[in-house]
Amino acid sequence: MMKNDISRGMVGLLAGASGLIVASLYYAQTLVGPISAATGLSPEAAGLIVTLTQAGYALGLLFVVPLGDLLENRKLIFGALLFAAAALAAAASSHTAIQFLAASLAIGLGSVAAQVLVPFAAHLSQEATRGRTVGKVVSGLLLGIMLARPAASLIADHASWRTVFGIASVLVGVLAFVLRAKLPERVPATPLSYGRLIGSLWHLLRDTPVLRRRAAYHAGLFGAFSMFWTIAPLVLQGERFHLSQTGIAVFALVGMAGAIASPIAGKLADQGYTLPATAAALLLGMLGFALPLWMPESRAIAIGMLAIASIVLDMGVAANLVLGQRALFALGAEVRSRLNGIYFALFFAGGALGSATGAWMLANYGWRAALLTGIAFPAAGLLYWMTEALAARAPQAIPAPRPGTY
Repeated sequence: MMKNDISRGMVGLLAGASGLIVASLYYAQTLVGPISAATGLSPEAAGLIVTLTQAGYALGLLFVVPLGDLLENRKLIFGALLFAAAALAAAASSHTAIQFLAASLAIGLGSVAAQVLVPFAAHLSQEATRGRTVGKVVSGLLLGIMLARPAASLIADHASWRTVFGIASVLVGVLAFVLRAKLPERVPATPLSYGRLIGSLWHLLRDTPVLRRRAAYHAGLFGAFSMFWTIAPLVLQGERFHLSQTGIAVFALVGMAGAIASPIAGKLADQGYTLPATAAALLLGMLGFALPLWMPESRAIAIGMLAIASIVLDMGVAANLVLGQRALFALGAEVRSRLNGIYFALFFAGGALGSATGAWMLANYGWRAALLTGIAFPAAGLLYWMTEALAARAPQAIPAPRPGTY
């Protein structure tokens, strides 16, 4: 008997919750300058503010998210959110670089609750609508990422960066209790112990070619995304543009337009167009860094060019994320949380590399060198995509992917 499809209200709750949770990873991106000044971080090390949050997220994806295939999901989400709320409060009260960076790592670790929610949405959806459902939830997640930057800038401009993290701590704490009350219970049927569950991650990565490919594609795009949103605020508040935190907030709001690509990508994936849509997403990522290479003399036009670049880049990232998750969630319900965890961990490693590399390149070699480095990230993914495109043209080249029995 066919199960009922997920309700619109539940999709909205999961999308909103995912956005609020993952926003915690991005408040610091437009606040790198004031946080560095307050905690004594050097310009070369400023990228660590973003990098350590992403590193904590990657660790959580590898060691916490797989528990979604073992533990009752609602309790797992509740515990992770309480931990994240405490970490955000610790960040708000930090006075040294070590304290803030340690809190950043913990924020990333607790925020992986969002990646238990996304497979949750897939579990509740019918196969025919799974791509669209995941696309809508990921749209909420991406809107949270994009709203985090302007919201943080506006609050910091009128209060302080500490207020940003204090408010976030309260909101995440409240959300923990809302989700505990509203989410249905889901108890996985896996017979594995935690040790065997974690040990199975390597086997899933080894035996699932689509996982390796999708992670590689998105590592390139997400590395570029993290680099752009680490270096762009530094440039915008620099001597060329002199934007305030409010000005940076307005700039970041423009990038939100890129989230429209998520449901479109979900529909394309449901219709079987994942391969060409992936190429388009990677090309958009390259274009997002190529456009600012032409920096006109006019300050207004230059800022406009950067804004267009941010939309184009965000569209590529939004589309490719949905394409990857739709492909992975088709492989089997019993391994969805682990596949999603590995996928996010690998591309967040690309994001951490991008943010750290971007700040270093900007400090040592300048804006143009940082942009060229940004182009290289999705370009590497596109080169890898070409091997899949060529193999797809060969007869009987790609067997049906299998996750294995783990």
